[in-house]
This record gives sequence, structure tokens and C-alpha cells, in this order.
Amino acid sequence: MRLTDIIGNFPYRIALAGGWIDQPFVSRHNPKPPGSMVVVNLEPAFPWMDRCGIASSTRQVALRRWGRLPKGDPAKRVEELYWAENTNKFAPSGSQDMIGLLYPGISRLDYDVGVNGGIFPCHIESCNEPGIARWLERVIRVLPVAPRPDGYDPLGRKNLDPKWIQKLGQSGRDCYDAILHRDVEKLGRSLNDCMDCWAAILPNTVRHPALKTDLVALLKYYQSKYPGAMFSGCGGGYLFIASEEAVPGTFTVKVRVA
Repeated sequence: MRLTDIIGNFPYRIALAGGWIDQPFVSRHNPKPPGSMVVVNLEPAFPWMDRCGIASSTRQVALRRWGRLPKGDPAKRVEELYWAENTNKFAPSGSQDMIGLLYPGISRLDYDVGVNGGIFPCHIESCNEPGIARWLERVIRVLPVAPRPDGYDPLGRKNLDPKWIQKLGQSGRDCYDAILHRDVEKLGRSLNDCMDCWAAILPNTVRHPALKTDLVALLKYYQSKYPGAMFSGCGGGYLFIASEEAVPGTFTVKVRVA
């Protein structure tokens, strides 16, 4: 028996700096589009927890639809998967979930509400260079925190300030540039900048009555010890820590390249 017989033979994905810029209700307030975010395609080397911001619900839709990674133009598969998951859905998942699962390597997604209504990126820049992928595997340390709890709503409070949204989109561009240049300090700063933006525009991402873990204190601790850190999703999930040195209690990932 193989592990993929149990968890499904389909990639996972993590999202790094810039998350939420893929949602049109956010990107429409960006005064200098496009805004960017970064997704990383991962080998299914172990089961990730659900409700942790790693697109597990989208992955389940993909598994039911195709069973395994489909062939053909990934852009068309992204649209197909997007509508399969989101038709008649009140709060649709962003297209970064589908792209992160279907595009190999490390990708920068550029969103402009004036193009495709902001639903799909106006441009995708991908890196499948094995040396860069191996470097990212070494410096992204993953700390399990907790799935988001029942009764949690990240959208209960919104402060869609254009200055913060522009900074959010810039954090994704900075993140991608840092990865290409293998600069762990700049990578860490981009993660920190992204979390500052989340706390400003969507405060419930880190503070909510349903949360049992003090996400703000936990984040500040790891940001003070290492170049940077951010949560995998709203409400916690996993903590991604940028560090060239080992971090107690963390594990690493395996990037899937073309």
C-alpha cells in the first residue's frame, strides 16, 4: 500500500505572502494593481490537516472530479476546478487555491480587478528551477498550530484600506523575488509584511472570540527569533517560519517541480 492510496495521488499547495489579494473584494481597492501573491505546489508526502488554509477542500473537489492530476492546459483546468467548487457558493474560494494545486513549482500570481474581474490572475510567473525549489524546502519550516475552530469567521470585520492592500500585493512580489534570489532575510520580511496587512485589513484573521490559541503572541515570538513568519491561513493552521537554522517542532516540505 502507498500513502497516496489513502490521502489521494494529488499535489497539495501552500500559500506564502500576498494571500487575500486573489479575492476581488480585496483587489478592487488596490490603488496600484496588479497585486501579487505566492503559491507553492507540493508533493503529497504526508496528510495535511483540514481547515488550515492549505486548500484541502479544493483538493477534495479535484480528487472527486479527476482522481489524480489531470493532463492538459493547467489554466483551463484551473477554471474548470474553480467553477466546480464555487458555483452558487456564497463565499467563493480564491483561484489561488486551484492554481497552487495545479501549477508545478513556485508561482507568483498577479491580480488586477480590471482583468478577469479579479477572479483569475492577469499574469502567472512560475519557477521550476530545482536548485531554488530545494533552497525553499530548506528554509521554510512548518509548525503545526491548530485548525480554525467552529464558529470562526475571518470576514466579520473588514478595513479595506487601499494603503494596506497595496502593501499586501507588494508583499507577494517581494516574496517571489526573495525566493528567486535565495534571500532568507527578505523572504522573512515579506511574510511579516503580509501578516501586518492581514491584521490591518481583516482583523479576525488573527483575533477572534472562537480562537483558543493566542495567534498574535505566537506569531510575534517566532518573528522575533527568526527572519520572519506567517500563518498558513486565517485562524491559524500552520505557522510558516523562514529560517536557515532548524526550528524546534517544525518539519519541511517537498516542492513539486515540472
